[in-house]
Amino acid sequence: MTDDPTPQTRATPQTRATLQAGATRQARAIHLGPRSIAALALASAVGLAALCWPFFAPPESAVVAHSQDAPWFFACLLVLLVAVVAATISESGLGPKAVAMLGVLSATGAALRPIGAGTAGLEPMFFLMVLSGRVLGPGFGFVLGSVTMFASALLTGGVGPWMPFQMLAMGWFTMGAGLLPGRDRLRGRAEILLLCAYGIPAALAYGTATNLAGWPFMDEVASHLAFGADAPVAANLARFFAFCLATSLGWDLGRAVTTVVLTLILGPVILRALRRATRRAAFESPVTFDAPAG
Repeated sequence: MTDDPTPQTRATPQTRATLQAGATRQARAIHLGPRSIAALALASAVGLAALCWPFFAPPESAVVAHSQDAPWFFACLLVLLVAVVAATISESGLGPKAVAMLGVLSATGAALRPIGAGTAGLEPMFFLMVLSGRVLGPGFGFVLGSVTMFASALLTGGVGPWMPFQMLAMGWFTMGAGLLPGRDRLRGRAEILLLCAYGIPAALAYGTATNLAGWPFMDEVASHLAFGADAPVAANLARFFAFCLATSLGWDLGRAVTTVVLTLILGPVILRALRRATRRAAFESPVTFDAPAG
């Protein structure tokens, strides 16, 4: 009787540690490289300037003088957002599996938006963006948020000068979920509570950002809550705060509550499904080709 000629291989401690690290570390469909980060920083800086200019622009500035034309001028943000997406995709080498997941999630999010039609802030797409950004990372999250809002605008007929601001705000919203701590190790109830704690202020911040996109262009004669070109910064801040309380706080709170409730109910199931799909997609696995036999 001879021994088996095929020796049994044993994993070394280093190999086991590598396998365990790979099992716990969540793969990312898109990595933010230098060009992507630079493009994202540029778009974010221009976006913040376009949103916050009423509090810093002097009354004699050209922006204030052409305030009624400013929405179309600031619509050029759409070009920067497209540049961010293009730079992210070209630098990360986005594969067909990541493109397919981006298409499925953005189409699902766009289809969820008309369900509530914004009534009382019932917008279920936001909870899906939080969960997707959490699992797939900040790079994928920003692209997903922007593309989803663009697709939903086409679906609902909401195309206008406000759309670039909505795309940017949704990109920030989804990217923020990907930047939350404990992405590779935090699981279970603690993770759900973390996502709920993020969803409330993030939903309110989204509403505030979109309010800033339209508030400066209200007719000051028609409303005492409108932006005043000659008013000091403190007065405009008070007007904007009152404007948010009077017009959008109910919708923003409804959006936050909807996001939290859906995250509590459906979050565990969808997180498991997204992580399972991510593991099977194996975004970070190198593609190799075997030499033909003979």
